[in-house]
Amino acid sequence: MIDTPTNDAAGILPCQSIDALIAQGAITSAQAFDHDQVQPASLDLRLGARAWRVRASFLPGLGRTVSQRMAGVAMHELDLTKGAVLEKGCVYIAELQEVLALPPGVSARANPKSSTGRVDVFVRLLTNNSVAFDDVAEGYSGPTYIEIAPQTFSILVRTNTRLNQLRLKRGAPPKLSITSVGVDLSDGVAGFRARRHAGVVDMDHVDGHDPRDFWEPLIPRRGELLLDPGEFYILASKEAVEIPVLQAAEMTPIDPSVGEFRVHYAGFFDPGFGTEEAKGVGSKGVLEVRSHETPFLLEDGQTVARLVYEPLTEKPSRLYGDQGSHYQRQGLKLSKHFKVWS
Repeated sequence: MIDTPTNDAAGILPCQSIDALIAQGAITSAQAFDHDQVQPASLDLRLGARAWRVRASFLPGLGRTVSQRMAGVAMHELDLTKGAVLEKGCVYIAELQEVLALPPGVSARANPKSSTGRVDVFVRLLTNNSVAFDDVAEGYSGPTYIEIAPQTFSILVRTNTRLNQLRLKRGAPPKLSITSVGVDLSDGVAGFRARRHAGVVDMDHVDGHDPRDFWEPLIPRRGELLLDPGEFYILASKEAVEIPVLQAAEMTPIDPSVGEFRVHYAGFFDPGFGTEEAKGVGSKGVLEVRSHETPFLLEDGQTVARLVYEPLTEKPSRLYGDQGSHYQRQGLKLSKHFKVWS
C-alpha cells in the first residue's frame, strides 16, 4: 500500500500545482493559457509563431542557447501564424509559447502527446544549455523549443498546435513499480499499418480524415504478426491499463536485445487513466511500433514495453478524462484526427 504523498514529498506535480506555478509566474506565455491546457499531471505546450527547417538534429550543449546553435543548421524559416506543412523525412525546430522559470527543486520532462505519436511524428523538447532531449534541468529559466520530425505522414501545423506535453516534478520521485505490457494479437483486426504515400494530416482537425486513406487494417495469423522493416504500426496492449489517482506512469521501450522493434513516441499516462473512479475501466494502452533493420515476428501477448509508475505529490483535483478525452475507455484506436474505422 502506497502512503499518500505530502506536499513536500518528491513526486510528479498534479494539475493544481501546475496552476500555482502559472499563477506565480514560473510558467509564462505572451498569450493567455487555454482553459484545457493543464492536464491532471502535465501541461500541453503550444507552437509559437516561427519554425525553421534544419539540416540536422542537434543539442545546444552547455553554455550555448538553442538560437545560437541553430544559426549553423537552419535552412529556411516558416511562418506558423499562417499554417505550414512540415514534410515527412525532414527535421524542424519550432518556438514554443511557454517560457519557464522553474523554482529550486523543480525539474521537468517532456513527451509527445498521444495524438502526435499515433501519426508517427517524432518530437523532442529543447532548452538552452541542454545536453539531453526532453529533460529540463532543475531551476531552468528560459524559452522552450520543439524538434519535429514527421516520419510517415506530412503534417499541417500552425501557431497554438499542441504536439508535446511537459510533466513537472519535485525532487527525484521513486519508481513505485514497473509492469510489463504485452501486445494483443488475438482474432479480428488487431492493428493498423500506415500507408507510405498518404496525404497531409491536419494536426488540429479532429475526426477530419478518412482512416482508409492513411491506414490499412491488420489481421494476425495464428496469433502472430510479421513486422516489416521501416514500417509503422498501431497496436493495442493485451492487458487493460490502470493508473491510480495518486500516481502517474510513463511507457518505456524494452531492451532492444529482446527484439528488432521499438515501441516509442507517446509515453505519459495521467492519473485516473483506466480507473473506475474516472469511469475508464478496461482502457488499453495503444502502442506505436516500428520495426528496425530486419523483419520481426511478433506473438500474441509478447512483452513489448514497460510501464514505470511514480508518485504524485498529492491527489490531483482533476482526473484523466474529466475535461473530455478521446482515449479514455479506448481499445485499439487511431489518433483523434481520424474518423472511426467502420
